[in-house]
Amino acid sequence: MVDLTFLKQFTKGDSQKMKRYVSLYLDMLPKTFAEMKSNLKNADWEQLRINAHSLKPQADFMGINSLKEHLIKIEEAVEIKNFDVLENLFIRSVKIAADSEIILNKILEEL
Repeated sequence: MVDLTFLKQFTKGDSQKMKRYVSLYLDMLPKTFAEMKSNLKNADWEQLRINAHSLKPQADFMGINSLKEHLIKIEEAVEIKNFDVLENLFIRSVKIAADSEIILNKILEEL
């Protein structure tokens, strides 16, 4: 679920830098999902797409491919106006993020 290979290479294995990037990700994650939840509630589809798009590189950076894939699906659903699938995709994305957050917090303790 979480593969920090890219982050390790990017930081050249510097545990302090890795800690900083993981912490930044964990700090912004709840804020972005709160915005996305609000976007869903208000049917603000374009802003939902933008928020999903902005979260995608961070998920990629943390090696959370399943989250990245769901965010891509959210973007694509908005683009083709398939709004009926968005809530389910959002719920699954939140679950993946929550599961990965637990793993990342354990990794932070070990760094």
